[in-house]
Amino acid sequence: MNMKRYIPFIMVAGLIAFGACKEKKESKDIITTKYVPKKPQAPIAMPVDTKTAHITWQDKPYTIQIDRVSDDSLKQVKDENGQPYFDNRVSVTVKRQDGSVFFKKVFTKASFSSYIDDTFRNNGILAGIQYDEIGDRGLEFSVVVGMPDALDDVFVPLELVIDRQGAISISRDDDMDMLDYDDREGDFDEEGV
Repeated sequence: MNMKRYIPFIMVAGLIAFGACKEKKESKDIITTKYVPKKPQAPIAMPVDTKTAHITWQDKPYTIQIDRVSDDSLKQVKDENGQPYFDNRVSVTVKRQDGSVFFKKVFTKASFSSYIDDTFRNNGILAGIQYDEIGDRGLEFSVVVGMPDALDDVFVPLELVIDRQGAISISRDDDMDMLDYDDREGDFDEEGV
């Protein structure tokens, strides 16, 4: 028998066995990727949005249409990373049953400038207007002016009311009807936690 042939294989197997039993040194180095802030892209625009509601007000049928479009002619705002955003124009139209216009107005963030602070005047956008309900004072709408990159978290809720003569009034809205919390009353804590 030729054992000399098997000796190199036995030696390699032994080295592998001894090498596997050797205690590995633990490295204290933390390996991670380097944070590279995103470079601003082209200006971001909210999608075009149209909402229609059919209501009965003072025993007469009306149609409310709200159209939101981004407007590149308005001053762009930037988030904390320098990302530019287009601001929006929102058109509110209230028509009678015969199609005649009872109320029509185009709103921009400037329409609400006396109800928001400098932070929102300079860095916020008009995110939207939504019909809420018929109240004692007239047709009630929720208005949101917010930071473009954090619309769910950082915004100023306002209320817009159109009265029977077509005049408007604007105020801060502490009810936040736009979120429809009234429909889901038991789902939320009193403290919001």
